[in-house]
Order: sequence, then C-alpha cells, then structure tokens
Amino acid sequence: MSEKSLDGRKALVTGGARGIGAAIAEALARSGAAVMIGDILDDVGRDSAGQIAKLGVKTGFVHLDVTDDAQWEKATAATIATLGGYDILINNAGIEITSLISEVKAEDARRMCEVNIVGTVLGMKHAFRAMRPGGPAGKGGAVVNIASVAATIAFPSIAVYSGTKSAVDRMTRVGAMEAGKLGYGVRVNCIYPGLIPTDMGMQLANDIVKIGLAPDVNAAVGSVVEQTPLGKLAEVGDIADAAVFLCSNEARFITGIGLPVDGGMGM
Repeated sequence: MSEKSLDGRKALVTGGARGIGAAIAEALARSGAAVMIGDILDDVGRDSAGQIAKLGVKTGFVHLDVTDDAQWEKATAATIATLGGYDILINNAGIEITSLISEVKAEDARRMCEVNIVGTVLGMKHAFRAMRPGGPAGKGGAVVNIASVAATIAFPSIAVYSGTKSAVDRMTRVGAMEAGKLGYGVRVNCIYPGLIPTDMGMQLANDIVKIGLAPDVNAAVGSVVEQTPLGKLAEVGDIADAAVFLCSNEARFITGIGLPVDGGMGM
C-alpha cells in the first residue's frame, strides 16, 4: 500500500490514548488520515493526540466513555467538527478482568459486557448514523472493531472476556450485513489480535500467575508463545497495519470478516 493510502480520511479511535489504540491512531495518521482520539484517560489522550499532530495531520482529543450513548453522540459531532468529516471508526476500547469461572464476580462480568459489547455496538450505531447518506458526514466509510484471539480459542481464566469478544465478532457481521443491505456505504470488519505485551496483556500474564495457572510471568507468556506457530507475541504495529489495510481502498470489497493477527494461534 502507498504511504498515504488514507489521505483525506477522517478517523475516530476509541481507547486511543495508549496501547493498541495509540498505535492504530499513529498508523492511520502516517497513512494520511486525520485522527480524533476518544478515551476516558484525558491527560494521556491529549498527549497522544499532541504526538500525532507532529506528523502533520489534523488531530484532536475528546473524552469518551464508550458505554454512554450521549457521550458517543458528542464525540461523533466533535470528530466531524474538528476533522471536517468522519469516515473511519476504530472501535478499540475494551477491558479484561481475569477470573476462573468458579470465581467470577457479577459486577466484573457486567462491566466487561458494558464496555466490550455495549460500547462496540454504540460505536457502530453512531458511525452508521453519521456516515450513511443524509448523515452529517454522509460519505460512507469503514468500521474496524477490535475483537481478540480469545474469541477463537478456549483459554482458561478469561471466559467472560472471551464471550464479549465473540459478541464483537457476531455484531461485526450483522453490522456489515445491515450496512450493505441498507446502502450505507460502510464496510464493517474486525481484527482478532493475539496476546501483546501492552499493560493489558502483561496484566493478564500476571493474573494467570496469581490464580495458579503458571508458576511465573515468563512461563505464562511462554505458554502463549508455544501455542503460536510464528513463535512470538504480537506487536502493536502488527495490529495497526492490519487496521490501516481494512480501512484502505485496497480492502474496498472486504466486509463482514474477522481478520486474525495472532501468529496462527487461533487457527
């Protein structure tokens, strides 16, 4: 793909303050897109937006709790006003709370469902309304939902998280069908990242040790690597490059898929 394959595009990245979201936001900007970061981490999010602005693209930050319908409405309006349009949504915000099924807390399960499932569908809702013909952006676009390899494998201690990411996969496919059948001009796909050594990924490794599934963090990480044919963990750049591709014209006839970026772990 060309270096400026997304030139002229306008993107909102949720959970874009750090980790995978920040990497995707930067990759979109390097490909020419204007980028709005939405996150609950205001200071970190503004700093990330400031770094992206140094790449010479229009950018901004908006506070966004993805479980809040009204905040989505405001974030969508802010994206259109700041960037001059809106045709890419990266639905990245998500949480993982590790627990054996026998020890699951109802409030933790509900919280993961709120952020990972409700947050994702609200993002699609407001993207569709903005991007479809007659919407305030109205030029179609691309939605990329971040699922997880956990949606495709049975990994102990993340049952609820796995369920929520399986839901993201199913909602992606229904969203793609609706957007296509209703003539919205919006493609909808998702990515299944493998384990990445971000704060969230390493917290999972530490949690696995605490609940007795591995003797130490190195062993926890090593067990994932052993299950990965390419023999290493994913990097944030791997996910970012996949997201850029799915948003680009090179993916113009791709919708309703789940793209594994997991080194073969979920095959």
